Amino acid sequence: MRPMYWLLFYEVVDDFVRRRGAFRMAHLSLADSAHRQGILVLSGALADPADSVVFVFRVESTSQIEEFVHNDPYVRNGLVTSWKIRQWNVVVGQPQTPEPGQTRSGIW
Repeated sequence: MRPMYWLLFYEVVDDFVRRRGAFRMAHLSLADSAHRQGILVLSGALADPADSVVFVFRVESTSQIEEFVHNDPYVRNGLVTSWKIRQWNVVVGQPQTPEPGQTRSGIW
């Protein structure tokens, strides 16, 4: 099976920015690890209002995303009120990560 793009959406508590501090480093460590593994492409919080977080994953199935969610300190500590995963069919643009097993060689 070939990797596909997936979006992970978090809806967060009203006072998310204030409450996330205690869990932020552990959350960022988890995200950084997923990025280094090549499964997390991009992530970040939406602004004005800071009520959602969006992640772009590139994986073959949602199981790795679900594992990420269940290990995320924001989820485990109640800062995320709901989450959902949606497949994203990219129609314009080039992948920003190489296919598994490929190395970076100018064009990927």
